[in-house]
Amino acid sequence: MSSSSIFTSISRRNTLSSKKVITRLLKKNVSTWSPLATLFNAKPARKLSLNLENVGLFGIGPLRSFDGFYLLKEQAKIDTNRLLEEAESPKRTRKIVEIFDELSNALCQVADLAEFIRIVHPDKQFAAAAEDACISVSCLVEQLNTRRKLYDSLKNAIENGDVLPTTDVDDHVAKLFLFDFEQSGIHLDEKLRNGVVKLNDYILQTGQRFMAGCSYAKEVTLTDIPASIRHNFHSDGHRVYVHGLCSESADEFVREVAYKIFLAPNPSQEHLLNELLDSRSQLAKVCGFPSYAHRVLKSNTFDDPETVKQFLSLLKNFVKPYAEMDFSILKEVKTAESDKPLAAWDVPYLTNKAKRKWLNVSGKQYAPYFPLGGCMEGLSNLFNCLFGISLVPEGTKHGEVWSPEVYKLAVTHETEGLLGYIYCDFYERHGKPNQDCHFTIQGGRTLPDGSYQNPIVAVVLNFPTPTWGCPSLLTPSLVDNLFHEMGHALHSMLARTNYQHVSGTRCSTDFAEVPSVLMEYFASDHRVVKSFAKHYSTSEPIPDAMLDQLKRSKYLFQASEIQAQVFYSAMDQEYHNSHPLKQSTTEVLAELQNEYYSVPYVPNTAWQLRFSHLVGYGAKYYSYLLSRSIAADIWKSYFQSNPFDRDQGEKYRRECLAFGGGKPSPMLVTDFLKKELEPEVIASSYLEEIDQFNSSRLV
Repeated sequence: MSSSSIFTSISRRNTLSSKKVITRLLKKNVSTWSPLATLFNAKPARKLSLNLENVGLFGIGPLRSFDGFYLLKEQAKIDTNRLLEEAESPKRTRKIVEIFDELSNALCQVADLAEFIRIVHPDKQFAAAAEDACISVSCLVEQLNTRRKLYDSLKNAIENGDVLPTTDVDDHVAKLFLFDFEQSGIHLDEKLRNGVVKLNDYILQTGQRFMAGCSYAKEVTLTDIPASIRHNFHSDGHRVYVHGLCSESADEFVREVAYKIFLAPNPSQEHLLNELLDSRSQLAKVCGFPSYAHRVLKSNTFDDPETVKQFLSLLKNFVKPYAEMDFSILKEVKTAESDKPLAAWDVPYLTNKAKRKWLNVSGKQYAPYFPLGGCMEGLSNLFNCLFGISLVPEGTKHGEVWSPEVYKLAVTHETEGLLGYIYCDFYERHGKPNQDCHFTIQGGRTLPDGSYQNPIVAVVLNFPTPTWGCPSLLTPSLVDNLFHEMGHALHSMLARTNYQHVSGTRCSTDFAEVPSVLMEYFASDHRVVKSFAKHYSTSEPIPDAMLDQLKRSKYLFQASEIQAQVFYSAMDQEYHNSHPLKQSTTEVLAELQNEYYSVPYVPNTAWQLRFSHLVGYGAKYYSYLLSRSIAADIWKSYFQSNPFDRDQGEKYRRECLAFGGGKPSPMLVTDFLKKELEPEVIASSYLEEIDQFNSSRLV
């Protein structure tokens, strides 16, 4: 048999296998919803229980009331003192990394939980008590970070051998703890160490102030806004408040005015950004790094700024001709309604307009085929095919959840049993943060008695609330959001690490998004979508024509969007790599925009002062692009031929997800993909994907 016929045979076998899975899943779903789908399709209601005993949030007894956070933080202090005594004792009998991880667990179980409750709990007393607990634990961590005797015990065990033989994972995790220590300057003399503590505190406070300023409305006088468009903005009769870019406005003049006012230079924000960049640079140099970027990237997949720069340059050059094709289409769309050239304020509006024209149907017309319950059933069936796990609804007890709209899922394996819990806070409600996020409440780890501490996570989304007659119906973009966040949850459940410090998503930033982005590939695959997408009231499967259009739409203007992300990443690297800057942050921005982006910089604007990602992702904004490149390679290598393949799913679980952050990400990526960790190699599948669509597209 020739190689081509072997390939054809394999391809046909994979296609038939996929069809069998889809047929089986459709037959299963055609008449009745599963308990999982029924739960998520129904309108949330307060749960009736004969047992009125309050078990406390997440089943934690002290959290029957908000003052339980005081008991939790006091217990954390007691546990900390006990573990410090053990770690620093010359008669220690356990591995140092085990003690450190137990110490980390004692602190994280309070800090992670408190941070989550601070953000989502509707009761202000609970939120305030949680915030107080966050501050207390943070102060305790700062004390530990400057405890020289603890650091010396760890360093001695790493350099001279521990009291018991250690594994590669033990050594890796111990070095991660040591790196965290040295990030705080513990290895420096007392004067420099105190300076590092002050710098860290100043960076934290400055970053918080900068982030707050990113979202403030721009206040201007009535005369600053032309009377003809003033009604588009909020006004108190004396002043006008511009809250955003008005990107959805069909009026070009409104978009232009909003852009130029909202993104106008702000001396206060400029000062905060300069202070943030300068302090980060000082911190890096005190700790022995040439720049802040060098310090941040040390433990990442791409571990130095030069490699990141090569990666971004590669993407920039490859995507440029395709991005210019995108912008030429937008120019044609604009020409139909205006004789002005394409400008920055046009891009979001015209992109959405062109996509709607291409789809010929709106996202709302797709929504009836994506009831939330059906999507959750689709996820569970997919996970079952790939990994042998199921999402099983479990009733919550009185006091266990912070809102009656929250559902609890047990993640169970067909032979291994319970793997962990996912709390699903999926619906909009007043006062709830408008952000999609995955939170670790409890990391997984092996306990001293050999049993396993199962992970607990919460997934927060903002879907429309079901009514009595209609489930929550998701647009395609909301389906992507669901699959993305459940990808993070899957990572948390399947990473069976010995140490909670590296549990699940606690890995390098530029790898953490890989499992979630990979799930977006499943959400875009027609075989996967056909397995669960059916009309909520008629059970009619989504028509093939709509599915084809949807798949194509996800690649529309992909190149221009990637170009923008490359530009943002290059700006982030420039700000954090060479300091002090030779020019102002705005001048750097203008120069880079004209080099990296096909739409020119708008004079007298400073949108970097609204770019809050500079705080949380300083020197790491490229991470999403790298994660997408790695995910593209995993999809092509393991799942493109058959997205339901159990053998490939098991391989992905055992050789990738199971490690969490317990294996250095450069080694994890090269071992799993069997490729060298070079920018052009790692990016190859992503670039091929971009090229495949753009070289043959019909728009």
